Amino acid sequence: MTVALRFAVVCTLLLAGGVVQPLAAQEADEPIDRVIAVVGNTAITRSQVEEEMFSRQSAATPLPTDAAALNLIRRQLIDTLIAEELLYQEALTDTTIKVTDQEVLDAADAVIRKTRQNFPSEMAFRAELQQAGFQTPEDYRRWMNEKQRRELTVVRHRENLQQSERIKPLPPSEKETRAYFDTHLAERTADTPATISLRQIILAPKPSEAAGQRAHAVADSIVTALRAGADFAVAARRFSTDPVSAAQGGDLGWFRRGVMVPEFERIAFGLKPGVVSDAFETPFGWHILQVQRVQATEVQARHILIMPEIDSTSAAVARLRIDSVAAAIAAGARFDSLQRVYHDAAEERQIDQYPVDSLLPAYAAATAGLDSGQVSRPFLLAVPGQDLRAKWAIVRVMSRLPAGRLSYEQLKPQIRKFLGVQMGKDAYIRELRRKTYVDIREL
Repeated sequence: MTVALRFAVVCTLLLAGGVVQPLAAQEADEPIDRVIAVVGNTAITRSQVEEEMFSRQSAATPLPTDAAALNLIRRQLIDTLIAEELLYQEALTDTTIKVTDQEVLDAADAVIRKTRQNFPSEMAFRAELQQAGFQTPEDYRRWMNEKQRRELTVVRHRENLQQSERIKPLPPSEKETRAYFDTHLAERTADTPATISLRQIILAPKPSEAAGQRAHAVADSIVTALRAGADFAVAARRFSTDPVSAAQGGDLGWFRRGVMVPEFERIAFGLKPGVVSDAFETPFGWHILQVQRVQATEVQARHILIMPEIDSTSAAVARLRIDSVAAAIAAGARFDSLQRVYHDAAEERQIDQYPVDSLLPAYAAATAGLDSGQVSRPFLLAVPGQDLRAKWAIVRVMSRLPAGRLSYEQLKPQIRKFLGVQMGKDAYIRELRRKTYVDIREL
């Protein structure tokens, strides 16, 4: 039994709780592990297709029993496997892609842990693996490691292609958009809660110049100590004012471009691993950053944040400023223009289709009774335990959607965005197929 076929049996037993028989058993007279497609110099076998079929089914959505329907699924999956193989072969030529052994182990461990949870004991788990053809759990782990390494490589390559705009979204037509809704969503959209979309102007109290200088001096002194050998995690726990990462020794985990504010990303993606940055400023305060690991499109880093102190005068100025913004809006000033000038860069500018029942109390009270186009009065966004750092906000209601099943018009923007990305990917795959030898054989 091939490795791919063994895994197909395991997937069948796990996903269907042991009640769905392997397709191989249903069709014992047919040869399973034969070549059904060739991509370049790589063969795609029948057992790989079976594996993919079983990995996609569940107890709630079993495979159809009709032979014609099964063959249709197989043909669709062959196209999927060909596309993934084309991307993988191209990814192997991309020298910027790095997939570490630790990443592979972490990803494989997550899958194996989830798999193990389906069995009442280690003995039952091992017995099921042996029945599927794996002599030991270590055999299964080695196979899973290679599978995860390949998947991570393809994901990184696809991200590179999108960031470099070698894969670009293509605008779908109205007919294509409507057809997608009718085929995939018209009868499947569940009832949704009432939602609200907002644009907001949030004003944070600004520290005095003297407070900013003091924070800068503290950050510089920490940089000096770190470069002299002080432990970064200990310093973060002791000095950082970031309430989330300080307890974790400043750890921010992995992040990609577009997640952090621009000033922070500029340093993060330009710093070599292990180097302690100079102190630098963002809307949050003064940061010290150390990148720990780097991948093609993301970094793992930790930081120390020193926020300047806010005094009562700064807090009072923020209140006066939000009142002046409210007066300007009432006098006819454009909300978007005021947002560009006054909005706190550390906060979201827009909130789309947020469930009304999940709004924070301050937002719920401020938007109660407001219709599309209306603007709230200024309201306070408290910071627990730091009264002087409380922010002031004004929001403009962009739209309200009642509870119920979403219509085509409501889903249309999301469908167009999704289809545009998918059509761009499909166009790129077609170009790869044009340049690569691809031979599809009979099932």
